[in-house]
Amino acid sequence: MTEIFSSSDVTQIIPLSAPVAAPRARRSRRLPARPLRRQETRPADVPPTSLAKLEAHNLSAWFGEHQVLDRVSLTMPAGVITSLIGPSGCGKSTFLRILNRMHELVPSASLAGQVLIDDQDIYEPERKLVDARKSIGMVFQKPNPFPAMSIYDNVIAGLKLTGTRASRDERDYLVESCLTKAGLWNEVHDRLRAPGGGLSGGQQQRLCIARSLAVKPRVLLMDEPCSALDPTSTRVIEETMLELVNDVTIVIVTHNMQQAQRVSTQCAFFLASQGQPGAIVEHGDTAAMFSDPIDARTFDYVSGRFG
Repeated sequence: MTEIFSSSDVTQIIPLSAPVAAPRARRSRRLPARPLRRQETRPADVPPTSLAKLEAHNLSAWFGEHQVLDRVSLTMPAGVITSLIGPSGCGKSTFLRILNRMHELVPSASLAGQVLIDDQDIYEPERKLVDARKSIGMVFQKPNPFPAMSIYDNVIAGLKLTGTRASRDERDYLVESCLTKAGLWNEVHDRLRAPGGGLSGGQQQRLCIARSLAVKPRVLLMDEPCSALDPTSTRVIEETMLELVNDVTIVIVTHNMQQAQRVSTQCAFFLASQGQPGAIVEHGDTAAMFSDPIDARTFDYVSGRFG
């Protein structure tokens, strides 16, 4: 089935695709617990990723007849953390899901507009869904590791979904490097064959970050990744984000104003007036938006007067 929506600037054709099934945990063979083989250099056939700029142009979104976003445009610069703030129901999470083609998985969902990664539209008909999600990863509000899979297999699960072949050495390297980047290696390196579901909430969220990094995304989307975590785990996740931004462009939805100030360089404030779809009121440098916003509504929100 195909949904077609038009605007004055763009006509967008959206294929409604079925979600990719999660890989099944292996039950027939137990892998021996043994340390990974350390390597000093990256395997020759595992290329580094380059930082990517993400752009949204005139995005509008609907659930059935209900419009939730109206002509939203935003540039998310390469190698920068962009935070999306605003009260509940203003379209932040919908906007985030559009950025890696998850919005279209809802049967009644439709959209108009463009999402460009380095000037290439991820919604072009010839662009494969798997390729788009490989370039633009997603970490959700609630940690969702595959509970029956080992920590090791959780990290490399994305390789199966994307059809990526890797030798044992390459998988070992990938598991260690991704867990290290996610700030989890030192805590789990001696129990990689333990179930991922046995980790604490904060550790599970970092495992999900490692799993997203394993397919080498150029952009990482994070939908309130710390909302269900305690302050200590939140601090670790924030430190992880600040380290990861050297390798991947990050876009984060957060209701925590202090978190937006701590981690992001750029900020966008979403707002939906009564009965109207969500739109961006103001965006720009995070420090400037919190200290000297242009719009009075931005000042009222960041100062806690509503929301």
